[in-house]
Amino acid sequence: MRFPRSGGVLVHPTSFPSPYGIGDLGNGAREFVDFLVRAKQSIWQILPLGPTGYGDSPYQSFSAFAGNPLLISPDLLVRDGYMPADLLVDIPAFPTNRVDFGWAIQYKQRLLKLAFLNFDSSAKGVQKAAFDQFCQENADWLDDYALFMALKEHHKDRDGGVWNTWPEQIAKGILTTKREWAKRLEPELRFHKFNQHVFFEQWLALKAYANDNGIRIIGDVPIFVAFDSADVWANPDLFFLDDAGAPTFIAGVPPDYFSQTGQRWGNPLYRWDVLAQNAYSWWVKRLRMAFTQVDIARIDHFRGFEAYWEIPATEPTAEIGQWVKGPDAAFFESMQEQLGHLSIIAEDLGVITPEVEELRDHFEFPGMKILQFAFGGERKSSFLPHNFGRNCVVYSGTHDNETTLGWYRNASRDEQDHVRRYLARDGTDIAWDLIRLAYASVADTAVIPLQDLMSLGNEARMNFPGKTGGWWTWRYSSEMLTDFIADRLGEITEIFGRNIEDDG
Repeated sequence: MRFPRSGGVLVHPTSFPSPYGIGDLGNGAREFVDFLVRAKQSIWQILPLGPTGYGDSPYQSFSAFAGNPLLISPDLLVRDGYMPADLLVDIPAFPTNRVDFGWAIQYKQRLLKLAFLNFDSSAKGVQKAAFDQFCQENADWLDDYALFMALKEHHKDRDGGVWNTWPEQIAKGILTTKREWAKRLEPELRFHKFNQHVFFEQWLALKAYANDNGIRIIGDVPIFVAFDSADVWANPDLFFLDDAGAPTFIAGVPPDYFSQTGQRWGNPLYRWDVLAQNAYSWWVKRLRMAFTQVDIARIDHFRGFEAYWEIPATEPTAEIGQWVKGPDAAFFESMQEQLGHLSIIAEDLGVITPEVEELRDHFEFPGMKILQFAFGGERKSSFLPHNFGRNCVVYSGTHDNETTLGWYRNASRDEQDHVRRYLARDGTDIAWDLIRLAYASVADTAVIPLQDLMSLGNEARMNFPGKTGGWWTWRYSSEMLTDFIADRLGEITEIFGRNIEDDG
């Protein structure tokens, strides 16, 4: 589908200002939405919202349906009567420019448990009724997720609580055993359900605030799910696993721009033939949840629906593998039949074949253009704006790239020369030069990482694909979100006709 000509900003909620060690859905989030309005933007793009696991990556979540409890705002917990204000005293001196995940997790979990205990013992009838209704309406994923998280905590000494190390009967999800454990761990299950209830209250209220102010939210739906997740544990028949529950084949990509040995993601691969037998019902539920949380879904690694890189789980890198045919157009035809119109962006970066392009274009899904990829190589690059089509989303860079300033500083002399000549600029304001180039392009949608609006270097880089540890930590402080940036971006937005209100 074609999106209206628009502009927006990419930033994940963990990056918002907050005194509690990690960005959340409270005041900092609303201040950011207000900034978007001042800057005449109509798009806010985020990363996956799920509870983070190994390496704190939002792309390795314990659930494809649940929200991340770390994003719950303590201030809103107090405002909404879930806990008394005196619990928010003696807040640790968290760093303001990064997330110290270990420290923040410990603190937030303590607060959430105190809020739950207060709710469980003293909540009024209306609050408890809303909680019960949430649990009932979301039982098809919430029950398994809550039990999974409670079991992980109970078995945390078994290889970190990874589900296939649990006792056999519960690792295999035998129904009678699950019922026994659910009864045994009932308070823990209620705690995890409470966290989800509060997360969705806060997130959907924030989404409504954004939507009411003319802001649509682009969310991120990774094609694959984490092995250590409620999704795989509760649906082992949908994935390539051995008798012990371990993956036999895993996902990744062959050697590419980011890595000479490829990227070995480790996610288990789907049994697409099994999914097809039930009209992809698990995916229907997943996308229905995605469109509850966001307005537009960016499908990460879209090319995997046409063909995906299959790596034997015994291989230490992604160099050895093979391309295997995916469900292709049949999948999206089924989704349209069951869900109706699909507001999807296809992440079509990497090894893209004519077949992938045909699949994307058949459903009129906009693809992605990254300006940092445009320069220094062959002059017919599809990432150069004069080669764009309209039905695409252009970025200066994404969460996986260097910041634009960091990229320019590390670029070869040929790349630097090419970009200066292309822009007819001297490179001293390179981040805003690329912002202007993106907004001036014919692409229907332009999205800029917040770090580029602030002209930050690689100290603010969000992620480095294929590397673990120390990423996903960038945060900004309130004073960095200036009126000067809002006014400058707003002017560019108006000049190049990306102000949807004016188009009205």
